[in-house]
Amino acid sequence: MSVTWEELGWERLAAGVGRCRLPVWDCTAGLVTGGGTALLIDAGSSLAEGARLRAQAERLSGGRVTHLALTHPHFDHVFGAAACAGAEVYGAVGVDAVLARARDREELRADAVRNGLDAGAAEEAVDALPPVRHGVSGEWTLDLGGGRQVLLANVGPGHTAHDLAVLVPGDPEVVFCGDLVEESGDPQAGPDAVPAHWPDALDRLLALGGEDALYVPGHGAVVDAAFVRRQRDELAARFGVSR
Repeated sequence: MSVTWEELGWERLAAGVGRCRLPVWDCTAGLVTGGGTALLIDAGSSLAEGARLRAQAERLSGGRVTHLALTHPHFDHVFGAAACAGAEVYGAVGVDAVLARARDREELRADAVRNGLDAGAAEEAVDALPPVRHGVSGEWTLDLGGGRQVLLANVGPGHTAHDLAVLVPGDPEVVFCGDLVEESGDPQAGPDAVPAHWPDALDRLLALGGEDALYVPGHGAVVDAAFVRRQRDELAARFGVSR
């Protein structure tokens, strides 16, 4: 029996393209469907959340989740990744090392617990993190079949040292921004942020999508190019970056 995006709590953005806002941290997950395939963009904050996302994605796409793109290595975006067993995992170059190094995995676990994730769920997710086998250094075109191609672009550093954006061509074009863009609050700059390069990363996002694209932030409502430009200028002023 077919089901609509809205019935599963997803927002349809274009034909075969949508996103959902996850509870607790208001984190975005995205979905792009192809010819019997599906690309999931970020995987939620726990294995249980990742499993729910995968099940919903497969109901909406009619195929299995074959590809997973991680926009950056923070717990609320990556801890559900192991629930997508068998998927090809993509990230910006360097994400593989962050998710493999013991000290970085321990910091991910500790950060999740500090932010309210159950300690057992955090431990389970860290232990199960899959390897990121495909590192994107520039741009990488994925062919999902059925006439669907998606562009992965390493646009960072900015929010982290390893920020990946996903462009879905179409009418409208859709750009999944990760936490380079946030709508529901001020962009968060933790110890792994690279503030001096963040405004430039947003310029690269704008160049990818253009004036008429939909920009999907890592947290919050979908925005337009004008919002991304305003956030770019605010970040430049906040961090003293000359434009």
